[in-house]
Amino acid sequence: MARSSTRISLADVARATGTVMGNFDSAAVGKALGGFASTYIGGDAHPNVADISECLFFSPGDGRIWLQDQRMVLLHTEALGSLRREMVDSLGTKQARGLFTRAGYVSGARDAQLVRKQWPDADPSAAAIAGTRLHALEGVVKVELVQVVYDAKSGSYEGEFLWHNSSEDDEHIAAYGIGGSPACWMQVGYATGYVSTLFGRLIVFRETQCRSMGDAHCRVIGKSADQWDDIEEDMRYLNAREFVDTAAYARPEPDAAELPSASASAGDAMVGASSAFNAACHQLSRVARTSATVLFTGESGVGKEKFASMLHKISPRKSQPFIAVNCAAIPETLIESELFGVERGAYTGASVSRPGRFERASGGTLFLDEIGTLSFVAQGKLLRALQEGEIERVGGTRSIPVDVRVVAATNETLRQAVREGKFREDLFFRLNVFPIHLPPLRERRDDIPLLMNHFLNHYRRKHACNVRGYSQAAVRTLLNYDFPGNIRELQNLVERAVIMADVGGLIDVHHLFTSGETLSPDVMTLRLQEGSDTLNLAATTAQAAATVAVPSRSSPSPLSLEQTEQAMLQRAIAASQGNLSAAARLLNTSRAKLAYRAKKHKLV
Repeated sequence: MARSSTRISLADVARATGTVMGNFDSAAVGKALGGFASTYIGGDAHPNVADISECLFFSPGDGRIWLQDQRMVLLHTEALGSLRREMVDSLGTKQARGLFTRAGYVSGARDAQLVRKQWPDADPSAAAIAGTRLHALEGVVKVELVQVVYDAKSGSYEGEFLWHNSSEDDEHIAAYGIGGSPACWMQVGYATGYVSTLFGRLIVFRETQCRSMGDAHCRVIGKSADQWDDIEEDMRYLNAREFVDTAAYARPEPDAAELPSASASAGDAMVGASSAFNAACHQLSRVARTSATVLFTGESGVGKEKFASMLHKISPRKSQPFIAVNCAAIPETLIESELFGVERGAYTGASVSRPGRFERASGGTLFLDEIGTLSFVAQGKLLRALQEGEIERVGGTRSIPVDVRVVAATNETLRQAVREGKFREDLFFRLNVFPIHLPPLRERRDDIPLLMNHFLNHYRRKHACNVRGYSQAAVRTLLNYDFPGNIRELQNLVERAVIMADVGGLIDVHHLFTSGETLSPDVMTLRLQEGSDTLNLAATTAQAAATVAVPSRSSPSPLSLEQTEQAMLQRAIAASQGNLSAAARLLNTSRAKLAYRAKKHKLV
C-alpha cells in the first residue's frame, strides 16, 4: 500500500500492541501511534512525530484522552460540520468565521505551549514544524512544507504550506458546495496562534488557495505582521469585538523609529484573542448599551481602568464626560468634598465653590477605582448618592440631581470584606449589578505574544529605538513568566528592554530583568514555570520524601536531577500502590505528566 494512503486506526494500534479494543494501555498506545505516525509522515527533525506521539495518552476507563497535560476529545467531523453550518446560517459568514478563527487560535497557542514545555531547547524552526505534525496527528489536515524563511536576528518569518485533506473543507463543501472564498477558518487561526506563540511575535497566516474555492489543495502563506500591508482585515476575525484594537498591529511607518512619537499611550489599545479576554469583551459589549452599574474585579494591573474607559466609549454616553477617581489616593478627610463638591466657606480654605466628581461626570460616566479602600462613612454617603440620584455639596443646603453611570473597580474580594465588616453589604449589592471579572495575565497566556508585539511596536516609536525583536531566550522567558504585575508589568518590562537593547539588535533576557532576578536559581524555580516541570518536581522532592513513608535507598554520592526525579517517582508510586492518579495527587501534578515521566524512567 502506498504510504500516502496508510491510515492509523485504533484496531491497528490494538493489534500492534497486543491489547484488546476498549482496554488498552496508554503508554503502549502512545508508542504504537508514534511508530505508525513516524512511518506515515516521515522525517527525523527534533521533535519528530514519534516524540510528539509519546505525549498522547488514552484513558478510556475514566473517559479522558490527554495530549500531555491538555485534555482532548474525539469528535465526529460531521458533528463539527453541523455546528459550523448552524452558526453560519444563524450568525452570518463573517461572525461564524471569526468564532472559528479564534477557536483555532486558542488551539494553536495550546499546542505551541505544549511543544515549548516538552522540548524547551528545540530549535525554533524544528519546533515550528512540530506544529504541522501535531495538526496531522490530531486528524485536522496533512501539511506539506513548501518553504520557510526565518531570520533569527531580525525575527522576521515567512512560510508557505500546502494543506491536503482538510477536514474543514470536507464539511464546508458538503454543506455549501464550491464557493468564492476560503473556508479553512479554524486552521488559519491555528497556524496564527501556534507560530505567534512559538516565536513571541504576531505572525499572520492567509489562505490564498482553498479546495472550497475549487482548487486542488489549500495554499497558505504566513508572514510577520509588519510584512503584511492590510493586517487590520485579518485581525478583525481574530478580535471578538470591533472595539478591540486592530491598528496596534499595523505596519509601522518607514521612519517610525527615527523620531520620537507623541502617540497615544500604549494602555489605550485593547489587545487580546484569548478565550478569557474575549469573554470579558462580550460582557462589556452587552452591558455598554445600558445604564447599569458595572463592577470590575481582578488583580492589580489587569486593565480595569482601560475596560471602564472602553465601556464609556462604546456606550450611549460616549459624548459626555468620563471622570476617573482613584479612591485610594484621596485622604479620608477629603473624599466627600472630592466626590460631591464644596460650597464657599464650608471650611477654612474653601474660598470658592467648586463642583465634585459627581457633578463633573453628570450625563457621563464616573469611574471609582479601588472602591474597597473607602471608609465606612464615605461608603454611606456614596450609597445615598447612588440610591437617590442626587448629591449635596459639603456646606451646601440644597440637593443637586445628577445623571451619572457609576463604574467601580477593585482588586479585593468585596464579599470577603463584607463578611469581615469592612464593606457595607447594601453598597456592595448596589455596585454588584453587573460584575465583570478580568483574569490575570497568567490565565490568558494566549495574549502574551500579541501584547509583546504591540508594546514592542509602541515603544520603538515612542523612544526612537529601532530594536528588531526578541531573542528566543527572551521569548521563552516571557511566555513562561508568571507576571505578578500582570499587563502593567509586561508593559514596563518591554519598555525597559527597548531602551536597554542595542539599536538594530534583539531584546534578550538581561534587557528585560535588569535586577538579575532571573539569574537566581531560587527565583527561576519560583517565578518561571519551566516547560519540562523538572524544576517543579525537584522542588517538591523534600515534601514528597517527608509525605511518602517508603524507605529511600542511600546514595554514596549526590544524586543528579534525573536520579532525584526517578527516586521521588518511585516513592510516590510505591506509596500509592501503583495508582498513578493517587501518586499524581501526592506530587501535586497531573496524571498525564506523571505517567509520561514514569514511563520515561521505565517505572511503569
